[in-house]
Amino acid sequence: MNGYKTTIGIEVHAELKTKSKMFCGCTNDPHAAEANANVCPVCMAHPGTLPTVNKEAVHLVMQIGTAIGGELAQYSEFDRKNYFYPDIPKAYQISQYQFPFVSGGSLAGVELTRIHLEEDTARSQHDDVNEKSYVDYNRAGVPLMELVTEPVIHDAQTAGRFARELQLLLRTLDASDANMERGEMRVEANISVSKTDTLGTKVEVKNLNSFKSVEGAIEYEVKRQVELLEGDGTVIQETRGWDENRNKTFSQRVKESADDYRYFPDPDIPKFKRSEIPEFSEASLSEISLETPENKRHFYRDLGLPDDQIEIVIADTLRDAFIKETTKMLSGKKEIATMGNYFTSDVLGMCDAENLTLEGVHAEQFAALIKLVVSGELNSRVAKDLLKEAVFDGQNPQKMAEERGLLQKNAEEDLIPIVDAIIAENDSVATEYKEGKETALKFLIGQAMKATKGAANPGVLTELFNKRIK
Repeated sequence: MNGYKTTIGIEVHAELKTKSKMFCGCTNDPHAAEANANVCPVCMAHPGTLPTVNKEAVHLVMQIGTAIGGELAQYSEFDRKNYFYPDIPKAYQISQYQFPFVSGGSLAGVELTRIHLEEDTARSQHDDVNEKSYVDYNRAGVPLMELVTEPVIHDAQTAGRFARELQLLLRTLDASDANMERGEMRVEANISVSKTDTLGTKVEVKNLNSFKSVEGAIEYEVKRQVELLEGDGTVIQETRGWDENRNKTFSQRVKESADDYRYFPDPDIPKFKRSEIPEFSEASLSEISLETPENKRHFYRDLGLPDDQIEIVIADTLRDAFIKETTKMLSGKKEIATMGNYFTSDVLGMCDAENLTLEGVHAEQFAALIKLVVSGELNSRVAKDLLKEAVFDGQNPQKMAEERGLLQKNAEEDLIPIVDAIIAENDSVATEYKEGKETALKFLIGQAMKATKGAANPGVLTELFNKRIK
């Protein structure tokens, strides 16, 4: 834009799916219906209490670090990040500064700086009517992963793709639900523009709660900064918010520097030395088997699924598990391709239309149905009629088709009497077809399919009508 180069770095906070909070034994349920239900003296910062590190949270960060090809720390420590705000009961946040658990790595073509662990803050709620503010501490102390990218992103679309891929990775590893609308994954964008290779003044836009907001905030902020500089104005280093209703950023506060937070090592938490902790040794971590989104893409591409169907499948763990189980019982590209089409179009269509879930569905019966279609024993219309009973109810499609007389009739001797009866009942239509009206044949075939409850082979019917009429 006007010769300016955009540079973007992304910071992401994601709540981790552990049973308990980061430094105490309280249940990790920040969305509990009752406010302040999951609190204790530790996460409420009562005097004399001591934090204990949640090893499950550390292990999840190590898994994420392994998945993105980062360097896992041999030594790490927790620090106190000092600032006063009602959602921080201690007046400092336990975080990491100089020694994060993961350094480097990349995701979706974007280089990463670090991944570290910290505790989440409480949730402030404002009552404008009564002019009061309330604080719910259920979220205080929830394990929070912070990921920081290098400033190597240059457009809003790349930033959006990165955020989507990170969410997919967290869900695939079952490390976080990462629902942005619930605050389980929060994105911040650091944006600057410059006409030279020297970076411009950085502006941070915080708490972007959707991918659309990430892309919209970046596009707006780039335009705002360029217009400022072109008008001989000055971009100041600050923190800004995003107004979804007006599609624009707004100033919140002048940006603090690291010095303002007065980081120092937390004296109450032991230093982390990986060689001294058996579950985090090189041998233990080398046994981590990670199924990443990219691994899944390669797996399904090798089977022959197209990329658009692959993205639909791997976007949800239940979909992925169901399709992976189904493919074990199929063979050949045709069966896989048919399965992919039926799943993405028909099975998921039923889920949406009838509010059905893929939990407890029957892969074996789905595979059996696909085999009947590919072998020609069932035509597509009949197969779709049986699909719900097979997939969601676990009914055997072969047995259903036999009992209901739905197996596709391919033998001419079985279909000739039906064809002759249809011609006799529709003499004028048969005459029209004989005189060259091709649409008449579709009508006749439709009548034959209706007479056989969809069991007749349309190809065989076409041949027979041609023979008997022409």
